[in-house]
Amino acid sequence: MSIHLILQEVFGYGAFRGPQQAIIEHVVMGGDALVLMPTGGGKSLCYQIPAIAREQAGQGITIVISPLIALMHDQVGALHEAGVSAEFLNSTLSSEQAQAIEKRLMRGDITLLYAAPERVSNPRFLAQLDSLNERGRLSLFAIDEAHCVSQWGHDFRPEYRALSVLHERFANVPRIALTATADALTRADIVERLQLQEAKLFVSSFDRPNISYTIVEKAQATQQLLRFILREHMGDAGIVYCQSRKRVEEIAEMLCDEGIAALPYHAGLDVKVRQANQDQFLRSEGIVMVATIAFGMGIDKPDVRFVAHLDMPKNIEGYYQETGRAGRDGAPADAWMCYGLQDVVNQRRMIDESPAGEEFKQGLRSKLDALLGLAEATDCRRVRLLAYFDEASKPCGNCDNCLQPPAVWDGTDAARKLLSTIYRVQQMGGISYGAGHIMDILRGKTTEKVTQRGHETLSTFGIGADLSELQLRGVLRQLIAIGAVAVDAQAFNTLQLTDGSRAVLKGDVAVQLRQSSATPAERKAKRSTPSSTAKAPTTLDADGQNRFLALKAWRAEVAKEHNLPAYVIFHDATLAAIAELAPQSLDDLQGITGIGAKKLEAYGQEVLRVVALMPEGSA
Repeated sequence: MSIHLILQEVFGYGAFRGPQQAIIEHVVMGGDALVLMPTGGGKSLCYQIPAIAREQAGQGITIVISPLIALMHDQVGALHEAGVSAEFLNSTLSSEQAQAIEKRLMRGDITLLYAAPERVSNPRFLAQLDSLNERGRLSLFAIDEAHCVSQWGHDFRPEYRALSVLHERFANVPRIALTATADALTRADIVERLQLQEAKLFVSSFDRPNISYTIVEKAQATQQLLRFILREHMGDAGIVYCQSRKRVEEIAEMLCDEGIAALPYHAGLDVKVRQANQDQFLRSEGIVMVATIAFGMGIDKPDVRFVAHLDMPKNIEGYYQETGRAGRDGAPADAWMCYGLQDVVNQRRMIDESPAGEEFKQGLRSKLDALLGLAEATDCRRVRLLAYFDEASKPCGNCDNCLQPPAVWDGTDAARKLLSTIYRVQQMGGISYGAGHIMDILRGKTTEKVTQRGHETLSTFGIGADLSELQLRGVLRQLIAIGAVAVDAQAFNTLQLTDGSRAVLKGDVAVQLRQSSATPAERKAKRSTPSSTAKAPTTLDADGQNRFLALKAWRAEVAKEHNLPAYVIFHDATLAAIAELAPQSLDDLQGITGIGAKKLEAYGQEVLRVVALMPEGSA
């Protein structure tokens, strides 16, 4: 069967997207590949179709290395629905179940087998792969989330390093490594660690035009998040990322108190509770998952309408990967983040306190500075974001800066005053102080701490009275970002001058800043009712909307019966196409995107029955 026929017959798609066809053709012919494709870009087809094609050609099984159990379950479930022989080996299986799958593996009864990197590098499993390879039954290795192999990657997992054994032990078996995010440094590390020097590199556009990016300064972050959800995403599925486990639970509880269906997720929860919460998020509509970064990798839920960050991530790769979980279905979605000076201080402190070498720490600082540059930017967010991945673009007209260009002010003089205050305080008593105290002196506030230490006598006392605390915090963020101020984590986050301070004090370095504001750009009208999760697509007429809702109810029953997320049965886009067409025969259903041969056989008659129950004019 040709790759085009597999795409149509098995997966129900009429055409490949972007570089999919070139990648698949290269891998089917036995070539190694490194694929960079954004979340929602169709990465899984780039190894699933070659796996099917090569198995049909008698070349054997494909081993998919995947880091998360949830991803394995959902992808194997989706492949079963499409009529593909796929299984997984992980800790959720009993010993009897695992043995049964291993027997099928050795008989060659499986097309794709999903396994974690720890299992793949296990001597016993490697011996089984040796046996398959000797019989010419080992077809392909697919390494998903390949950035995990890199120390520069945002989800670094040491166990991925052991995957170098694949090239050393099975040099004749092609490999495809895939990731949604990797800058030049991470790409080079992936190539070196996995020995993919001869692999062909495929880089898709990183642009996700359906995602609107908004970044605001923190000013009562909890209330800012609440306003954002109530105003724009009430009733929508979303993800809220927080830095700490305690914060996750506080925010989830607050959202529930406000009538928003929210669940917590972090590594400290009981494993069963965590899994139950994840399953509910995947299988229900309109759930907001409040989580640490422990949540998300491999989540295929297509209708996540927003991703919010209450704390600044560590780098742009992490930010891009996490925001990319919104709008996988191509419909409009939002990436919203609020950040503040303390975020920058906390991230800097974690880097400085790390036991890593200085060269590695400097790389982390550079990545943090790039993210801070994105947050402080006054130009198009998307242009900045894509430039980080070496992709040129034009202003998008869909981010906060494009929709409402921020006012800019020259913060050079304010920066010099702030540095001078830090210098004079240290000169006076040989002691350093934190940001709050330094700003109090500069703004001329006679607090108890200021007067007790005699700091009202300093020549810089009150010379920044015309500057707001928000403005000064913006100045300080920039000074920390460019290395003109250091934060001493060992001494209660006190501020220290650095070698870089001198250039700013002399006026050789200009500090340009966006006008401080915690109010996002106006993008859309307030929603008075729950959004798309509770409604049929507005592009359908009244009869079509009724058919859509009936199909959705039927799909929910089938998904529950099969213990799968609803989107694994059919995506909303497929249901909408059926509702619009109002098919009367199986022939009418053929050609609708998302309906392959197996799904047509399994569900075709039921779909026609549901459509027939909603006669024209039933609205």
